[in-house]
Amino acid sequence: MARDYPDQPAVGVGVIVWRGDRVLLIRRGRPPKINEWSLPGGRQELGETVAEAGRREVLEETGLQVEIRDVVAVIDLIDRDEQGAIRFHYTLIDLLGEWQSGEAVAGDDAAGIVWATLDQLAQYTLWSETERVIHLAAERRRERNNAEAAA
Repeated sequence: MARDYPDQPAVGVGVIVWRGDRVLLIRRGRPPKINEWSLPGGRQELGETVAEAGRREVLEETGLQVEIRDVVAVIDLIDRDEQGAIRFHYTLIDLLGEWQSGEAVAGDDAAGIVWATLDQLAQYTLWSETERVIHLAAERRRERNNAEAAA
């Protein structure tokens, strides 16, 4: 399926990877949103579960092994050109992930990589939906940690 001007939506999987109090951001190396900061992720492949796609994409883009914990959000990304034709159409599934091993190195279609605290997010050009799901993931993580501590 063509990435641009597709005849149907594609499923994209992003992972909000945490290591301590820092979240992993990548600078996108290709469209859509080229050169903007985002989450590691990409297209789900045929026969692959969402979690498998998330782990694979993080490994390809950053060299990290992650544990997938939960679905955080599902977002529609529909980008139209100047004439109104649909240039990109992705259904994005964002997952909560925890760093397991490895040192982050930009690879595959990532042009850069950084670990950022929530307070540092404003320093990066993030799509508003990306920033929103990072905060949702942070809240989900706090709730999970509180529940585990109470048990």
